[in-house]
Amino acid sequence: VQLGESGGGSVQAGGSLRLSCAASGSTFRPNSMGWYRQPPGKQRELVASITSGGRVTTYADSVKGRFTISRDNAKKTVYLQMNSLKPEDTAVYYCLMSDVEAGYWGQGTQVTVSS
Repeated sequence: VQLGESGGGSVQAGGSLRLSCAASGSTFRPNSMGWYRQPPGKQRELVASITSGGRVTTYADSVKGRFTISRDNAKKTVYLQMNSLKPEDTAVYYCLMSDVEAGYWGQGTQVTVSS
């Protein structure tokens, strides 16, 4: 199983970005999906997660109301729509997908927000 992320980049404060993460592997059936981030010099932290049916989502307090997580099960893809970006959102963003056996991480995509 491999996860491929895209959509990172540089943006000014107040701007928007949409991250995507798609899984390969024909037999992979991910349950939970999520996004994490690791700011420079800090530990990796949970940004948002979504259950298999997409009905239950959770967000870090710092992104509530600005970020939206969604998924397309047919495409084995998870998205993170990020609006009203702030400089403190600058980090490497990682996706995580889990099935009954293991969790799999993407390679990370850099998001840089300038003031």
